[in-house]
Amino acid sequence: MVLKNAVVVFARGFGRIVIDMIETKEQQEKIILVAVNTGFEADAIDSLDELEELVETAGGEVVGRIIQNIDHVNNALYIGTGKVEELKDLIWETEADGIVCDDELSPNQFKNLEDELNVKVMDRTLLILDIFAGRAKSAEGKIQVELAQLRYRSTRLIGMQNLTRQGGGIGTRGPGEKKLEVDRRVIRDRISQLRKEVGDMEAHRDVTRAKRQSNPLPVVAIVGYTNAGKSTLLNTLTSAEVLEEDKLFATLDPTTRNYKLNSGEEVLLTDTVGFIRKLPHHLIDAFKSTLEEAKYSDIIIHVVDCSNPAMDKNIKAVYETLRELEVIDKTIITVFNKIDKLAEVPVLKDEHADYVVQAAIKKGIGLDKIDEVLEKAIQEMRVYIEKIVPYTDGGEVNRIRKYGQLISEDYSEEGILIKAYVPKFMA
Repeated sequence: MVLKNAVVVFARGFGRIVIDMIETKEQQEKIILVAVNTGFEADAIDSLDELEELVETAGGEVVGRIIQNIDHVNNALYIGTGKVEELKDLIWETEADGIVCDDELSPNQFKNLEDELNVKVMDRTLLILDIFAGRAKSAEGKIQVELAQLRYRSTRLIGMQNLTRQGGGIGTRGPGEKKLEVDRRVIRDRISQLRKEVGDMEAHRDVTRAKRQSNPLPVVAIVGYTNAGKSTLLNTLTSAEVLEEDKLFATLDPTTRNYKLNSGEEVLLTDTVGFIRKLPHHLIDAFKSTLEEAKYSDIIIHVVDCSNPAMDKNIKAVYETLRELEVIDKTIITVFNKIDKLAEVPVLKDEHADYVVQAAIKKGIGLDKIDEVLEKAIQEMRVYIEKIVPYTDGGEVNRIRKYGQLISEDYSEEGILIKAYVPKFMA
């Protein structure tokens, strides 16, 4: 890929110096994937397929794979010594720039692998953090990514030497550009500062949520495995113009938009960051305030890519993450997206869902059904009322129209006879 007018920079401490504007080429790094399989090999292959997508999303090229079938991970090298020798040969044959291991490595494993291989060593967590660093746009997103990166790197300053020496490429975006040899105290101070900033943002988010509750449009959180079609759904329904891309983690920052149902009623739709198997705890902790949009929602729309062969595993990963975030007792609408990519549509089920919809969101298939089940789900959250509203309190009728479902209004001498479904607090 050619980058025109690229800015060439050198890192100096925590700063950067702009040198010149030139036209240059961005060279893809050649990466070998490494996995340990302690169970079913098919699961390891699926996981490596996803890891390859992550590498491609980060801008790399996968040139080889190694899977070792063993009872447990090698504490010193992740894989056995024999596989390390095999890996050395593959690195030489493919002229690879580095490896990515499918599990999170310990500091000791990092150091030992780098000493043995003399190439860049990365793991799944570092790769995901790197992608997040390149894709976070909002101030909050950038702070959350930096906090997650520093927490992760603070325990791994001993290892990752080749990552530091090569000084660029995958694994070095965001705070990764800073020298890893910096004093641990400096990192601790920076983490403390970032925690305070995240705390301030959480307080602001709590105020925003409180305002929503006093102005109670139903809140619908869109969740799902990464690249399932969440942003496409939000854009299609609300013209939100959120980035859509056939890559993992195309969008990180949550977006909330008003959406008017066919009945005329309004809801708030909130997009969330995509989930993934083996989602690093550093990210769950750092992005908790963002991910908790699902926790404070009234309804969850779970978007599933039903054309993905690993669909069942991806669904399981989403619900495991929701449980970790303590998202419970929510009405769930599962949207099986991308049915247009299937030659035959099987019976699609989700035992956790209250409603199931088949859709091809980009082609507009199933959107009316999504609208219909949203109306049903909202109505089930409400209570039926019949009451006479005095003519002097016309504002109450307007509130019922805005926040409830007005069935009929009849005018009499006493006032307006209202029949409607309303939120419980208005009953």
